Amino acid sequence: MTDDSGRLTRDAPLEELHPNERLKHDSNYLRGTLQEGLADPITGGISEQDNQLLKFHGIYQQDDRDLRSERRHQKLEPAYQFMVRVRLPGGVCTTGRWLKLDSLANDYADGSLRLTTRQTFQFHGVLKGRLKPLIRGMDEVLLDTIAACGDDNRGVMCAANPEHSRVHARVFELSRRISERLLPRSRAWHEIWLDEEPVSGGGDGEQEPLYGRTYLPRKFKIGLAVPPVNDIDVHSQDIGFIAIEENGELAGFNVCLGGGMGRTDHAPDTYPRLADVVGFCSPEQAEEVAEAVVSVQRDHGNRLDRKRARMKYTIEDLGLDWFVAETERRLGWRFGEARPFRFHHNGDAYGWTRADDGRWHYCLFIENGRVRDREGLPLMTGLRKIAESHDGEFRITPNQNLIIANVAEAKKPEIDDLLKEHRLLDATQASPLRRNAMACVALPTCGLAMAESERYLPDLVGKLEAIMAEAGIADEPIVVRMTGCPNGCARPYLAEIGFSGRGPGKYDLYLGGSFRGDRLNKPYLENINEDKILEALSPILHQFARERQSGERFGDFVIRAGYVPEVKAGRDFNR
Repeated sequence: MTDDSGRLTRDAPLEELHPNERLKHDSNYLRGTLQEGLADPITGGISEQDNQLLKFHGIYQQDDRDLRSERRHQKLEPAYQFMVRVRLPGGVCTTGRWLKLDSLANDYADGSLRLTTRQTFQFHGVLKGRLKPLIRGMDEVLLDTIAACGDDNRGVMCAANPEHSRVHARVFELSRRISERLLPRSRAWHEIWLDEEPVSGGGDGEQEPLYGRTYLPRKFKIGLAVPPVNDIDVHSQDIGFIAIEENGELAGFNVCLGGGMGRTDHAPDTYPRLADVVGFCSPEQAEEVAEAVVSVQRDHGNRLDRKRARMKYTIEDLGLDWFVAETERRLGWRFGEARPFRFHHNGDAYGWTRADDGRWHYCLFIENGRVRDREGLPLMTGLRKIAESHDGEFRITPNQNLIIANVAEAKKPEIDDLLKEHRLLDATQASPLRRNAMACVALPTCGLAMAESERYLPDLVGKLEAIMAEAGIADEPIVVRMTGCPNGCARPYLAEIGFSGRGPGKYDLYLGGSFRGDRLNKPYLENINEDKILEALSPILHQFARERQSGERFGDFVIRAGYVPEVKAGRDFNR
């Protein structure tokens, strides 16, 4: 079948759709041959088909690309390992769970925890034989990896301080409920990882009343923001809910549809897109809205070309008005008129802040989200000691940082002493540029990466810091983000200065995003190395120091100065 634009839909014959559609359809609700592949002792990896299914279980097969050439020369298979992503709605983690994850990272992974840009944890360097004990350990503290990857609704984000006010608390609870409502119903995860008895017949259509046999065309992302802070980058989400507060209470949400960061180099019909505000719903309607929108994308998303399978392209192809009308038809009611809101920034408030209830929160800067002990900075050890002492929670921010949350007044001096003892206060004294920088993992593990990101950005930031100090703007916060490929996991297309990898040591440079996360940037230079990056940015930063207007941000300046035009719609990004 085709939709109103003549495109193939989920009801078209499978042979006419992308091969992944048949793979999902024939997988027996995400079982495939995963059991057999995981048990195979001959190889450290699994088949490509099972690797695609493994993503629905929150796991990616990878290999150590630093060793790839050497192992090929020795006629050995790649150094297979796995990335495991936790499902953690809203990024809230008890200290007991933190201690368990710390232990699992040291027992079964590479000894580090990675805080992600979607407020959860990733384990890296997990060998195949260690996957099951790792996941069983997570289950002991009621954590799972279901739908943390794959063609489904992934981890639901929310503002990083849910206990900061009554509004934040309600928003966090909604993020948890939306995550549960949109969770796949297949018992495959429990059978494969926890050895539960298989469902009679191995699954049937009733197991996936929302997703069906072929799930969604591509990944799907949801986030809930609380103005004036846009820490979740709400316009980058497939569905964004912007909390509207009235008289200290949550009145409801402005609903945004159609955001997404991914794109493909040399494919001008792929581009990042910001979500459009389409109306207003009450708090009680938010879950229903999320399910209705997912169902429209399920039925009308592109299942032929995965490069254009995200909901942003469904909206571009069929029209925003059509998409909203179809959503409202399924809801049986219409959105209300959107209400006024304003964002001030999309960063984190570092250091100590006091909540409405008198409790304290400490936001700790963690460069690129990597938690491990380094020389002079025993980060993992320090957080372990704090978790052993703290009776509150840890919260992951969308900027890859960590909040030690709900610290009682009497407990604050003890936490302060532990922060000082392990030199964790020093990390938060980093420059504003470094504190506003963010990178994806990239090399050596990500199979999509074409260039370094996490391992390289700190060095590049250091060189930009020197330029800014020379220009007299060392204290100026500028949002800098880098990814090792164009897929946009660190949301580089919203940055004031953005980078995406093109090859070893080569990057595309983007300028002109907003400090508030509500404007796309624009490609400025392509396929350039570090020397060219610094050569290009140095005069711009010096000019910004000389000519900026009062309160003007760097992203606004480069547009006013004519370096790049303002991008008003995603389809203008490549023009």
